[in-house]
Amino acid sequence: MFRTWLPFEWIVSIRFLREGRLQTLFIIAGVAIGVAVIVFMSALLAGMQGNFIRRVLSAQAHIQLLPPKEMTRPLRLGANAAPGEVEGAIVQPPLQRLKGIDQWQAVAAQIQGQPEVLVVTPVAGGSALVVRGSASRAITVVGIEPEQYFRIVNLNDKLVRGTTRLSATDILVGTELANDLGVDVADKLRVTTANGGISTLTIAGVFDLGSKGANQRNTFVALHTAQSLLGIAGGVTSLEVTVSDVYAAEDIAQRITVTTGVEADSWIKTSAQFFAAVSAQTTANTAIRFFVGLSVAFGIASVLVVVVVQKSREIGILRAMGISQGQILRVFLLQGGLLGLGGSVVGCGIGAVALMLWQRYARNADGTQMFPLVFDPMLFTAALLLASLTGLVAAFAPALRAARLDPVVAIRG
Repeated sequence: MFRTWLPFEWIVSIRFLREGRLQTLFIIAGVAIGVAVIVFMSALLAGMQGNFIRRVLSAQAHIQLLPPKEMTRPLRLGANAAPGEVEGAIVQPPLQRLKGIDQWQAVAAQIQGQPEVLVVTPVAGGSALVVRGSASRAITVVGIEPEQYFRIVNLNDKLVRGTTRLSATDILVGTELANDLGVDVADKLRVTTANGGISTLTIAGVFDLGSKGANQRNTFVALHTAQSLLGIAGGVTSLEVTVSDVYAAEDIAQRITVTTGVEADSWIKTSAQFFAAVSAQTTANTAIRFFVGLSVAFGIASVLVVVVVQKSREIGILRAMGISQGQILRVFLLQGGLLGLGGSVVGCGIGAVALMLWQRYARNADGTQMFPLVFDPMLFTAALLLASLTGLVAAFAPALRAARLDPVVAIRG
């Protein structure tokens, strides 16, 4: 006949937990609630953070390389200047004329060779005036290579009507600009730049970037069309870069500046307030998990302290029978670990149910889903390990106290 064999410490631990069923149930419930809070809040904040990042970065590159700004330097006093003579020049910053990045093809190839970089695409952008009949608007002309640029900003997903096809005479405009000018797909616009560039372009598509200002201002044309309009034949005004880890964008941008000598700005630098808000969310999530874990640890410790007091006579008898201090120590450590593991299993189940209910019933005003929640197996695994480890750590002090009980004193009570 098959017999299940358990070590002595497991037998005693399980027996103590069964004898104090009410205490065991209460502490498992407490651990389960704590783990459920950790799982639910972690998944919720991760989903919210991911949604914010997607919304912000879906319309811009992670890193942007720009040509250097023009600077003026004051004339310094010569060696023959009279003693006490001071410099009286008033230095004003110069007007920033439109210029391109020197040898941008070589710079782009150098950046593309870095392992963290996913996409590098050239952009030629500048200000222009668009005219339709008697109406005119100031716009930003963005010249792109669609195949590469759409891997950074997928205009196909943001297209309202028309097509994203960009030939030499095509232009994509935002919904607000189309409404202001009273135009639609297949209508023609006259675009004029400050350097005298003039071109008549046909609206190929109308997009919605999710921002009224961007929809009023931004337009997209083919790269060579923008180069011709802006008077920078063969040049580009920026290189747009995406990387595999958006949170490492600033470090990668600094390395790009060092290796290429071209100024590189990451989204972390240009959207400093937004990044600070994201970092604050991460800090808040960590604080929640820490304090919930601390309350779980104190709950397990308090219950095991009571068990040690209640079972002191039994512990004394076991010690008198030759059970070692190490075995007594392991008995109570096992109880802490089992309480943590049992509570975490139940808590993960509660957290998963709560997340499914949130995903099903939490909706925007228009009935659409607020943001997607990702059921990450690593989150549940980490919660199980964290709760079990917390149970072991919390049980150490009561276990040490139990192991140090004098058998004679414990038996006498």
